[in-house]
Amino acid sequence: MAEPQTTVQAPLKNDRFLRALLRESVDVTPVWMMRQAGRYLPEYRATRAQAGDFLSLCKNRELACEVTLQPLERFDLDAAILFSDILTIPDAMDLGLYFEQGEGPRFKKIIRTEKDVSDIVVPNAEVDLDYVMNAVTEIRGALNGRVPLIGFSGSPWTLATYMVEGGSSKDFRHIKKMMYAEPDVLHALLDKLAQSVTTYLNAQIRAGAQAVQIFDTWGGVLSRQMYQQFSLAYMERIVAGLIREHEGRKVPVIMFTKNGGQWLESMAAAKPDALGVDWTTDIGEARQRVGGQVALQGNMDPSVLYASPERIRAEVADILERFGPGNGQVFNLGHGIHQFADPDHAKVFVDAVHELSAKYHA
Repeated sequence: MAEPQTTVQAPLKNDRFLRALLRESVDVTPVWMMRQAGRYLPEYRATRAQAGDFLSLCKNRELACEVTLQPLERFDLDAAILFSDILTIPDAMDLGLYFEQGEGPRFKKIIRTEKDVSDIVVPNAEVDLDYVMNAVTEIRGALNGRVPLIGFSGSPWTLATYMVEGGSSKDFRHIKKMMYAEPDVLHALLDKLAQSVTTYLNAQIRAGAQAVQIFDTWGGVLSRQMYQQFSLAYMERIVAGLIREHEGRKVPVIMFTKNGGQWLESMAAAKPDALGVDWTTDIGEARQRVGGQVALQGNMDPSVLYASPERIRAEVADILERFGPGNGQVFNLGHGIHQFADPDHAKVFVDAVHELSAKYHA
């Protein structure tokens, strides 16, 4: 096993992202984009072709570092996010992750029975996922204090959907059948995943991640009661088990449930530092509901980037106005940037956030 590099990290030159997550004062609203290192960038596509395939790119720490930094060379972003995938944990559980052209992620071994769950071993993050930790340390060194580095994981519920369905799903019939017919089996799976995510994120923090985000991509497909039991309860357990201070400063935690705007109060009670909000929730209403407890991150519809520069700037201005003056906002898209987005339009978006937000922090 290759050990993560041990280097003295440079002090941060731009910490407004971390300050905003902790609801501290900033000069302008910080901005980054989910999936900011991705297929919409021609330089990313070239590096991915060099790697051979997506998983090989994730597991090559030099190339993972390269693509993490690519968007920072184009845009005035306030954070970098580790280039990796949410399915690294199930992959480390020997489920045989692979990617099919046009079909997305697939697993050779699917989890459907009590025995399947009992056979799963919680991975040792620093051994079984050492390539991720090596990439984190490599990226931190290459950033040289330019901006903070975000680590991340999928939520237990979201990881479980892929493991039980065998890949992506439109109706989630297998995992919902398990949830209603054999809830104890699903709880046992989610318990192992919560342990795995906690140790995984803590390993990322020790390796150099300065903030972490939990991506609950599929929590929004649940009813309120089922969300509380099968998604939020496990994320709350993870948040409680995370390292919250490292390298002499706080490590903020962001919790993001896509289509979860109706549950913001319950999510805030789980005690993350910030909540991600997608474009289906008004950011001003979200601030009224939970802004005294957590920072808010979001929430422009990624499809706005298909519009004209003038329309993009108008949308940024509207979201800033709806949030209003004061602290506790991180600007982002409401989900990942689309692969067909124009990079020049992404630059308009990022620059507009900085330019138009200054008056709200005077």
